[in-house]
Amino acid sequence: MPEQVGREQFETWIADAVAALPPSLRDQMDNVAIVLDDETPPRRLLGLYHGIPKTGRSLGYSGVLPDKITIYQKAIEANVRRVSELPNEVRRVVWHEIGHHFGISDRRLRQLEKNWEMRK
Repeated sequence: MPEQVGREQFETWIADAVAALPPSLRDQMDNVAIVLDDETPPRRLLGLYHGIPKTGRSLGYSGVLPDKITIYQKAIEANVRRVSELPNEVRRVVWHEIGHHFGISDRRLRQLEKNWEMRK
């Protein structure tokens, strides 16, 4: 397990992950907040999406509190061997949870992540 990095660095990696999304996708994100939690999460979660996915929103969707994506710093740090792996792991987790915002299932996201890994 690597030594912990600062919260500000994690927040930068999260912002970088969002900025690295294709603009057409990033521009479609709405009513969603991404927060960093430095506590140990329930279970073995690295991130968690709470909200109504875009695919589940109807014409009556308004006045709703923002969806929330929580990124768990300690869990991500424990999931890598070296600090140098953290930026990619943060990006993977952020993109995974954003996928849920767009209504993509865990199963499909795992398939997409495998394809992404193959292209590195």
